[in-house]
Amino acid sequence: MSETPTGEKRVIGPRLVALVGPFQSGKTTLLECLLTRAGALSRQGSVRDGSSVGDSSAEARAHAASVEANVASVDYLGDRYTFIDLPGSVEFAHEARNVLPLCDAAIVVCEADERKLPALRMILRELEDLGVPRILFINKIDQATMRIRETLAMLQPASRTPLLLRQIPIWQSGIVTGFIDLALERAFVYREHAPSEVVDVPAGEMPREKEARYTMLEKLADYDDDLMEELIADIEPPRDQIFDDLTRDLREGLVAPVLIGSAEAGHGVTRLLKALRHESPGIAKVRARLGVADQGPALAHAIKTIHTAHGGKLSFARVLRGAFSDGALVRSAHGEDRISGLSRLMGLAGSKQGKVEEGDSVAFGRLDHVATGDTFGDAKAAAPEPALSAVAPPQPTHCIALTVKDRKDEVRLAAAMSKLSDEDPSLSFVQDQEAGELRLYGQGEMHLRVALERLAARFGVSVEAQKPGVGYRETIRHSVSVRGRHKKQSGGHGQFGDVALDVAPVPRGEGFTFSEMVHGGAVPRNYFGAIEEGCKDATEKGPLGFRVVDVAVTLTDGSYHTVDSSDMAFRTAARIGMSEALAKANPVLLEPILNVEITTPSDALSRITAIVSGRRGQILGYDGRPDWEGWDVLNALIPEAEMDGLIVELRSATAGVAFFTQKFDHLAEMVGKSADAIVAHHNGVKAPAH
Repeated sequence: MSETPTGEKRVIGPRLVALVGPFQSGKTTLLECLLTRAGALSRQGSVRDGSSVGDSSAEARAHAASVEANVASVDYLGDRYTFIDLPGSVEFAHEARNVLPLCDAAIVVCEADERKLPALRMILRELEDLGVPRILFINKIDQATMRIRETLAMLQPASRTPLLLRQIPIWQSGIVTGFIDLALERAFVYREHAPSEVVDVPAGEMPREKEARYTMLEKLADYDDDLMEELIADIEPPRDQIFDDLTRDLREGLVAPVLIGSAEAGHGVTRLLKALRHESPGIAKVRARLGVADQGPALAHAIKTIHTAHGGKLSFARVLRGAFSDGALVRSAHGEDRISGLSRLMGLAGSKQGKVEEGDSVAFGRLDHVATGDTFGDAKAAAPEPALSAVAPPQPTHCIALTVKDRKDEVRLAAAMSKLSDEDPSLSFVQDQEAGELRLYGQGEMHLRVALERLAARFGVSVEAQKPGVGYRETIRHSVSVRGRHKKQSGGHGQFGDVALDVAPVPRGEGFTFSEMVHGGAVPRNYFGAIEEGCKDATEKGPLGFRVVDVAVTLTDGSYHTVDSSDMAFRTAARIGMSEALAKANPVLLEPILNVEITTPSDALSRITAIVSGRRGQILGYDGRPDWEGWDVLNALIPEAEMDGLIVELRSATAGVAFFTQKFDHLAEMVGKSADAIVAHHNGVKAPAH
């Protein structure tokens, strides 16, 4: 720690700062500007023309949006910062959940756009729950039409923490030409892509400045009794006292400071950097938040996994304690690895390091036993440290079925998907044996599209995507009695099995049951197991073409041959009899119904209700989201067949913030033209006319 000229304590040591904010708020442009202003870049690149450090992947540039975390380390006035630009789209939000707990602070990039408030609220709520200090940067101030007081009033409902306005804009002919820093009591005039010029506070702005400054001091005084007494006594507080309060209140999460600027034009960025330098906490605060002791062997936490074409696996991690050297042996809960390279990242590029210290955020090479979210440390320590926090991936909201264009790529597909899932745990790849499908699950249409683009570009595996199948079933409505008989002579021992079966429907959800009521030894007991298996065989594909459920089978009679009867013969006889019974017992199609819980802003509830109803959904009710004023949770029953693309519609209706969870509820009978069409399509025949 050291003291600044104003007296507040300043952190010395590497820091990790997240850039977060709603979709297209300007985070990547701000990263570019921060790097340029800190001297890491000679010229500010542009997201629009594809020359930025962030969004440097082919997928990000193709979609003109962040689709993964982008990392850049820079030295500024003797301090090291690693900025990590996180995607704004909710489809890639899981990327942030592994990063944010390890950050010293977050810059929340936002703008005066009421449509983005629900997304901003979700971001701020997560930071608040994690206890991560945060600075709001109101971007695009040069395009503002709303007064800053009105903007602050609009943004405040998104934050449970008071927003503390630190700067006010200077207006000239309806255009923002600079700002006044309320703590420094200095005015700054914007210069294009250069640090602002310090000027005297214009005389005409003095009344606004005094009023805004007093409002700021009043808010600080809520947490400082001495300052409150000074304000009551009309005593001007010393500047160092104000900066001490600003620093303490940010670090303790009592307030969220609000700065203004324009990332594209480079306005207000130097003041943002200096606020980070003087007021943001360091690694000791992160350790305290995570419950990690200050003393002990070297310890790091992996927050992102990257598979590179030539460098192999990289584990981007934060050093929580101690130091690591290239070539050192480390251990996680899954095994030991030797560090094969340490690199500070600047987008896709890296600079080799021989040793990294406490607080550093770097890429560790070839840690095969370390996954995203794992803690690892010095292998000489007595035991590997447990994971600091388990960040479970969210439940999937979108699914596609994959077919490889070239069958020889099936093995490569599984290996490639394993690496993609390693990088992004919110992706899951499943081989559905029953449906005979390879399925990819994720957080939305764009999420899966990007995964397929990476699959083709990085691993050379091309696939075709289609809508996944639905888990239809069938059952019976009537009880029947049948005889199943299998007799075959082919020289030597023959095959003989004979069974009498009663087959009946049972209540939904009871599955398959088998019992016997054979008297007089008509069928020896040792064949009962084979008969049950034969009946089950017949339920794998019923007369409608689907798996049969909720039936009870009773073996009532039969006959056997002392020489020709066998397990296989009785299994075959049972399958023959069961197949006949199912066809006679009035089979009916069953479709799976899911219980879906949709979370949405309240003002979109009517639109969400209409979407659910349009998908044959049954509304069960809705209630307010606990501790989330202005949000509702709607419960509904929706057929599985109607779930495809639901998340796309929900997000379209809610500026990208609605989400849902689902679970199987029950199977419902389906009859009429729709059922006939499903059966015909499944069996590859033309549906009957009605």
